[in-house]
Amino acid sequence: MRRTLWFLLRLGLVVALAVWVAQRPGTLRLDWQGYIVQTQVGVVAAALLVLAVVAYVLVRLFLLLWRSPRRFGAGRRTSRRTRGYQALSRGFLAVASGDTAAASRLADKAEALLNEPSLTLLLSAQAAQLAGDEAAAAGHYAAMRDRGAALKQPDMAFVGLRGLALQALAAGKTRQALELAQEAQALKPKARWPLLTQFDLQARAGDWTAAATTLDALTSAKALPPETLRRHRAALLVERSRAAEAEGNQDQALALARKAHDLEPGSVPAAVQAARLLAATGSARAATRALEQAWRASPHPDLAAAWGAAGEKAGDAADPLARVKRLEALVAIDATVPEAHVALADAAVEARLWGLARGHLTRALTLRPSARVYRRLAAVAVAEHGEGPEERGHLAQAAKAAADPAWVCRSCGGVNPAWGALCAHCGGFDTLAWRLPGGAAQGSVPAETLGFLPPPEPGAEGGEGAGAGSRLSGRLPSFTLASLRPGRRS
Repeated sequence: MRRTLWFLLRLGLVVALAVWVAQRPGTLRLDWQGYIVQTQVGVVAAALLVLAVVAYVLVRLFLLLWRSPRRFGAGRRTSRRTRGYQALSRGFLAVASGDTAAASRLADKAEALLNEPSLTLLLSAQAAQLAGDEAAAAGHYAAMRDRGAALKQPDMAFVGLRGLALQALAAGKTRQALELAQEAQALKPKARWPLLTQFDLQARAGDWTAAATTLDALTSAKALPPETLRRHRAALLVERSRAAEAEGNQDQALALARKAHDLEPGSVPAAVQAARLLAATGSARAATRALEQAWRASPHPDLAAAWGAAGEKAGDAADPLARVKRLEALVAIDATVPEAHVALADAAVEARLWGLARGHLTRALTLRPSARVYRRLAAVAVAEHGEGPEERGHLAQAAKAAADPAWVCRSCGGVNPAWGALCAHCGGFDTLAWRLPGGAAQGSVPAETLGFLPPPEPGAEGGEGAGAGSRLSGRLPSFTLASLRPGRRS
């Protein structure tokens, strides 16, 4: 519409000018160097108009010829760039669909057409990995890292470092992966991936102090939910407390254990560790308060065992009746908790109070039947009357009863004999929950886990890596409170 109006305006101006000249007739005389030219004003006006049109056409033709090479080159570059991006997008689609041949061909085509190393090198690396050529992929990722650093493009260098680190993790080269993650963090201090990778690797290696420092950085970066961060911090504090205790630093061990319990009052391992260390210093009441707080949140056999031992003093440990009285107080807190009755029954067996033991085991069966309770009843029958039909009956019931809760990994589903910050099967950090194997969790244990690194290959890396691998294969701490396993006290 605007172009039409502009054309009509210009046409109107020309018509108005022509009318104005036509209404003012006259003669134009030019006397120059003895020559006299005389003509009408309208003819002069028409001649000027024709001259202007010719001059305009000549100028446009000149500009067209002048600009043609540049426009031709720009057109070729645009076409080349368009074809390059088409090859790039089709190449990434081929990688996603698993078409190895097409991915490699399109990666080469995109690299030939485009001057975008951050994209073409990434596609080439992924195509190489899809084809199983890890060496070529590593070369592309290394080129991204080096060219990104040279061109001052941290994003490209960061992606290259991430690719190299993931390759190192897949090969079990944990030390190299940790160094690459630290280099990536230097490029982007608030990025989530390098921090999570460092934390997981440090935790897998049992470097609890370094893992705690990295967890502080994760907290500052808000890389995980607050509840998950708090739970991870409590687990780290428990492991640091155990390490300090193993080194003979009882004061530091107690301080770390109390901090873990204050952070997560319902945590079973934190309460057990704090209570045991408090009891060792003669603070039986403080130990009992810590255990009671955790017991009300999540009753557990380890808490019951620690409760029974919390009030023992030198020379008092051999008195089974004193332990029975302490566990009666635990039952009094909540008589509907089966674990309390089982713990009291075990103490009664040690005191040879068969009737009391049988009564509480029967009560535990009415609250929640389990194979463990039936096996304890069988052990009580053998201790009191010897082997016979009563024992066989209880064992037959145990074979048909529901499974007992255990420390089960939320990542791999493996059953661990005792709690540890690391799963003994997959190496996942803070993934153990007290629950039925293959069933729902017992108590209020959150389900979030880090779960971003695969388990390392044993012995995949020499030196420090090999040490880490051997540690991952048997990473449960040396100290665990004795759980009430079937037949332990019978």
